[in-house]
Amino acid sequence: MVSFASPIPVLRSFSEEKAKEFYLDYLGMQLDWEHRFEPDTPLYMQVSRGDLRLHISEHHGDGVPGSAVFVPVREIEAILAELRARNYRHLRPDIVEQDWGRELHLLDPFGNKIRLCELRD
Repeated sequence: MVSFASPIPVLRSFSEEKAKEFYLDYLGMQLDWEHRFEPDTPLYMQVSRGDLRLHISEHHGDGVPGSAVFVPVREIEAILAELRARNYRHLRPDIVEQDWGRELHLLDPFGNKIRLCELRD
């Protein structure tokens, strides 16, 4: 029987330091693993939080800056409170009401959009 697993988006990065500051420190994700073919070559890493997994890549051709990832969530108010408490100086998101649910739009340092959405029933 054919089976599909959940996709793992690949998002482009241009700075290991800025990527880790955003995804690990600000979003509270964990670093699952990182890979380089050799020292001083581009970083490829996986970060996760709950069921969300993202690959962050410095490799040319992996992902396109400005990509968007739609992430269904629960308790969006609690997520917003958590993010505000971290006081990330580059972003001050707020909840946006949409016909389909409530969204929190996050923009990483490389122009990638992460749209957290608490869907309406």
